[in-house]
Amino acid sequence: MSQTSDQMELRESDIVEHYPMALAMLQGFDHAPRIGTTQTDQPVETSSGIGTRRRFRSTTPGLVTRRTAVSGSVQVMARIESADDDDALISPMQATVMNALRRAVSIALAVAENYAESSGLGDLKRANLEGSLAASRKTEFSELLAAEALITLYVFGNATAYLLSAHGSEVTVELGDVEEVLTDNGQTALHGALWELDQDIAAHASDDARLVAAVTGFAEALMEKVALRAGSAPRLQPFTAVTWRVEADDFAVAGFSPASKAKSTTLTMSFKKPNEVVGNHIAKYQAMKLSKMLMAYDFDRKLNPFAELGGFIFTFMGDGKPGTGKTTLIQMMAGMVNDYCQIAGYPFRYQNLSTDNIDSYQGKSGQNAKAFINNVLDPSVIGFGTIDDIDQLAGKRGDRQSSAGQLEITAVLMESFAGANTVVRGNCTFGMFSNYPENVDDALRQRAGARFLVDGPQTREDYIDILYLLMGKNHDIPTGAHEVFSAQEIKSAVAASFESHSRPHEEGLTKVFDRVSEQVGGFDTIAKLGTYLKGIQEADDRFTGRAIKNITDAVKVRAMDFELPDEWMEEPDLFLFKDYDTKKGMISELRQPITVDMVVQEINRYADSEFRYADKSDEVAIEGMVRDMERQVVAKKRFLGERG
Repeated sequence: MSQTSDQMELRESDIVEHYPMALAMLQGFDHAPRIGTTQTDQPVETSSGIGTRRRFRSTTPGLVTRRTAVSGSVQVMARIESADDDDALISPMQATVMNALRRAVSIALAVAENYAESSGLGDLKRANLEGSLAASRKTEFSELLAAEALITLYVFGNATAYLLSAHGSEVTVELGDVEEVLTDNGQTALHGALWELDQDIAAHASDDARLVAAVTGFAEALMEKVALRAGSAPRLQPFTAVTWRVEADDFAVAGFSPASKAKSTTLTMSFKKPNEVVGNHIAKYQAMKLSKMLMAYDFDRKLNPFAELGGFIFTFMGDGKPGTGKTTLIQMMAGMVNDYCQIAGYPFRYQNLSTDNIDSYQGKSGQNAKAFINNVLDPSVIGFGTIDDIDQLAGKRGDRQSSAGQLEITAVLMESFAGANTVVRGNCTFGMFSNYPENVDDALRQRAGARFLVDGPQTREDYIDILYLLMGKNHDIPTGAHEVFSAQEIKSAVAASFESHSRPHEEGLTKVFDRVSEQVGGFDTIAKLGTYLKGIQEADDRFTGRAIKNITDAVKVRAMDFELPDEWMEEPDLFLFKDYDTKKGMISELRQPITVDMVVQEINRYADSEFRYADKSDEVAIEGMVRDMERQVVAKKRFLGERG
């Protein structure tokens, strides 16, 4: 992780300075739980005369004694040592967990100390100790202490999960919600967290794998609980405005956002070249452009110039009939980004959210979806997340056939794609794909900033090309009067595809287009274009302000209607390794002016998709009602016949 312009170094000396206090906390302290409930009364076995250090088992009878800790006593190190079926030696993994916890507590205390000095809390603490704290500042003092507690807890959980992330396995444990979240001050908050962690280790950590799973699971649950609290807590700006960097661990504290190591995903999918995607010209072209846009991301600034200038596609939806090439499009885009990242030496992470992530356990489906989102959003990687068959994965609100797990996933995706806390850095993109987009929740579907109609081969030339491609090489059949793949020449094909949207494709939208055209004449002003948009809204009330935003975003993409030169990807020094401002300037020079034709075409493209979804949705509903009525008629005849 490279030093960024908005990061401040958390000095190693400041962290090590807190080691003694962190070690003392892990060795033992007394805590009476206020919110949480005791899960276990297991005694912690220690050796006679050595406090909470590693227990020693002697062959001399009577030397080893069993001492039950007093009510509320917390000895996390001793608890970790006992998580091994009474093995006499401490395991390497137990030592790793202990060191990670000591390190995490120390980092949390160091960050809290920095916050206290920058926020003025340090001065108030000193005044309080001296008995000179003014009554008018007691509320401020209380709020700052609560903020310090939340910061300490979150950084502790974040650092713990990060430091142990390389030691995880397939083993999981179900811990439930974190309860003992105290906000008196930072140290009391840590006591409450370590007390609950001690309880979870005792209940779940029967071996090394479950020990790591319990500790990391607790850390992640703690972060989630604290982040929710922080959403409405005051006095946090001095913490959220700065990113702290721990050089030795390559760890960054960026507000209430989880840190993760910049690991690439090992891809085993079969990649496709652009010429192997037949038809789907606009979808292919936009996927190719987006692949190169992702590579413009600046790891130092943690921002993509395309995201600042406009024209970056954060979310898109690809829809089409079965067999038209959605999977091939995914394979093409993932392959392109993977190859570019290998050339540049960037970590690339691809993840797919599938139906396997729907879980019957309450809340687990939402957790799976959130983990998927966070892995792709990780600002230290180039990310590509796909949600194939989203109509099966995300439930439609109001649909009685949608399970609780599906609705949880819908809620997470809606909040992540266009929520109050959504930050588009330009390092990743999410693609939603469906054969039946009319079955996707309207609000979720409208969170797709771009629409890729994956309609497969359309022309005679397309069908010849796909036959030639799929036949392979093991034949002697002549090609005939046809230049293979010439129809797939992307620029001419895309120009023709965009031009075709100068008029709508769907019958319902065509009626609106013709009616408004007769009223206002040509669409050559903002006022006339706005009148057309209002006409669309009158025909379909789901055409809201979000639709207008998606259209204007698509127009900005058209203004960036250029492909970054291939040599910029092949030779990173030409572009990828330039500083942020240089890259931004190079992109700005390629930008094109927005034209009326672009706006009309993008309105028609977007509105066509909404009318297409609505028509399909209505037709499916009507067909269902007709089938029900036909069954009722048959049932009635059969019933009357039997009675007769």
